[in-house]
Amino acid sequence: MQITVNGTQHEVDVEEDMPLLWVLRDELGITGPKYGCGIAQCGACTVHVDGMAVRSCSVAIGDLDGNVTTIEGLGTPEALHAVQEAWVEHQVAQCGYCQPGQIMAAASLLDFNADPTDALIDQAMSANLCRCGTYPRIRAAVKTAAAKLNGV
Repeated sequence: MQITVNGTQHEVDVEEDMPLLWVLRDELGITGPKYGCGIAQCGACTVHVDGMAVRSCSVAIGDLDGNVTTIEGLGTPEALHAVQEAWVEHQVAQCGYCQPGQIMAAASLLDFNADPTDALIDQAMSANLCRCGTYPRIRAAVKTAAAKLNGV
């Protein structure tokens, strides 16, 4: 079975019902998406499939239809994505475990709404759990990233 991740095509020999998360981590060695709950409730495993944020623990590889982007493919060491830059600027991460999923959710939100309100940010980002409680920093970082993406 073929899968395109971060612009690179891979051939994987796995069962069709294997979750995308395990294909990424165990078969391809891509460790940015984290295992949190396994039931698509926490968001630690969030990746993009054709730009849409999805929980990779709940997508079977056989059902995958599209190109996958993980936190490793969002930006480059030479040019971080605006969301990644904002995360650093606002020192969002504490333990950091949920942050790849948080960043991927924020980037997807900004792809679909370039200037979200505080309420929309809270609604979109509250679906990704942060046990450290960095939600105020997350909101500030999303607003900063939106401004950067909008050239403000």
